[in-house]
Amino acid sequence: MNPKLDRRKKYTRMVLKDSLISLLSTKQIAAITVKEICEQADINRSTFYTHYKDQFDLLRQIEEEIIADMNTYLSQHNFSEIEKSLQTTERLLEYIVSKSDICNVLLNENGDTSFERRVMEVARSFLITTWMDCQENDAAVSEYISTFIISGSIHVIKHWLANDMDKTPQQIAQIINSIAINGIDQNS
Repeated sequence: MNPKLDRRKKYTRMVLKDSLISLLSTKQIAAITVKEICEQADINRSTFYTHYKDQFDLLRQIEEEIIADMNTYLSQHNFSEIEKSLQTTERLLEYIVSKSDICNVLLNENGDTSFERRVMEVARSFLITTWMDCQENDAAVSEYISTFIISGSIHVIKHWLANDMDKTPQQIAQIINSIAINGIDQNS
């Protein structure tokens, strides 16, 4: 394949993704049209349809990339020790900082709620198979505990993103891990 063509395809997809993310910051996906995306990207509609079926397909592709990145990232770490759990949470938050524009939009009220559920499933699978294995709970209890911890963590991250990341990833990781390990009673 011609390298110029490959670069052009990558550029086109990047511009389309950036345009959709920009539009999602102010509108819900159902209210965004392919025409709007193309106008913002300065690309004609036939080019759009060469790459994606519709705006929902484009959003799904963006979400797939983030989920794949998160899976790859989390697979590289071991949650079995508290110190490593804190470091991994910090690194995951640093990843979110590096993709803050996309993560903020995908997790805000204009984003697709399925993305948040998918992020929760990724986190749950890692939490149950690693950290929760260290606990003395049966599988059903572990699932409820992990749901509680993950839901709370995602909402903390959403709040943090909405506040322009007013704390460092290390501070947020400390808050999340402290609550996950000690609960709300900070005197434990």
